[in-house]
Amino acid sequence: MKWKSQLLDLTPYQPGKNIDEVKRQFNLENIVKLASNENPFGSSLKVAEELKKVDGSFALYPDGYATKLRLKLAEFLQVSKEQLVLGNGSDEIILMISRALLKPGLNTVMATHTFGQYKHNAIVDGAEVREVPLTADGLHDLDAMLLAIDESTSVVWLCSPNNPTGTYITEEKLVGFLKDVPKDVLVVLDEAYYEYVIAEDYYDALDLVSAFENLIVLRTFSKIYGLASFRVGYGVANETLIKTLEPIREPFNVNTLGQIAALTALEDQEFVESCKTKNREGLELFYAFCKEHGLDYYPSQTNFILIDFKIDGNEVFQYFLERGYIVRSGVPLNFPTSVRITVGSKEQNEGLLQVMSQFLEEKAAKL
Repeated sequence: MKWKSQLLDLTPYQPGKNIDEVKRQFNLENIVKLASNENPFGSSLKVAEELKKVDGSFALYPDGYATKLRLKLAEFLQVSKEQLVLGNGSDEIILMISRALLKPGLNTVMATHTFGQYKHNAIVDGAEVREVPLTADGLHDLDAMLLAIDESTSVVWLCSPNNPTGTYITEEKLVGFLKDVPKDVLVVLDEAYYEYVIAEDYYDALDLVSAFENLIVLRTFSKIYGLASFRVGYGVANETLIKTLEPIREPFNVNTLGQIAALTALEDQEFVESCKTKNREGLELFYAFCKEHGLDYYPSQTNFILIDFKIDGNEVFQYFLERGYIVRSGVPLNFPTSVRITVGSKEQNEGLLQVMSQFLEEKAAKL
């Protein structure tokens, strides 16, 4: 086999443990999964009702242009339908961008640490990866990222709010950065957690799309809309950019049920606002706990929080796991003494906080 050499040492994405696996392993009946930033409140009830109406014509391919969803989404965002590209999750659009713009001899600039698929796809496509460390506050170092750009740079990736820190880029800093990036370099602004943001100095990404022709904004139905299993994401950019990217898109890439679910979910903004409010209440519980126990954390604009326990993150992860709570160890995320916790329901949060208290007490007793 004439494999690309860069694939030989590349590992596939490693998802968190699933609920059934943990039940069997530790003989537990109740498992709370707070590892993958899924919506603990599920999705709009209207989605389930709408899916019941599906006539069962599963032998037919989906609408390859996702026409109804595209039109509704364009209306909701107040953009033209030609400014949208739909994906099998925003992950697929990340892959499409990499395939279209990255190759040997070119480089791509991103933060470290951030969403791992930017780097993963760049390696697959043979491009040089230039990683710029986050600041001590967990923020994108935009000045350093600008210095990393040269005549061979093709794509710059910005994750705001960032995964796994939950931090964001302010409007002032982002606009200044975009003004300085060369016009032939694509800036990808990944806003998977956009709907959770409450920061007053956050930008309006769609206004920036109108102002900067080299900007594409990515969003998803997987997070606050609670449709992760349907895999629907989208990108917004100027019409010329989208027209150039569209040929990379796989035919029929957004399945029929996903289109129906996303279209219906979009119409229930009351559900979205409710989830946003409950999420913020949950975050405040974790903030208070961390302050009480002297734990460092990054203030989050997302539905997760990264907490530094000053001990091997795998040990913390294992302790929680054995007591029925699946979180995400910070070790594979390059925060080796931290864990990333998805904000759950009030009951789930309070249960985990009890386990966290128990862990800290036992840790203190050993000192």
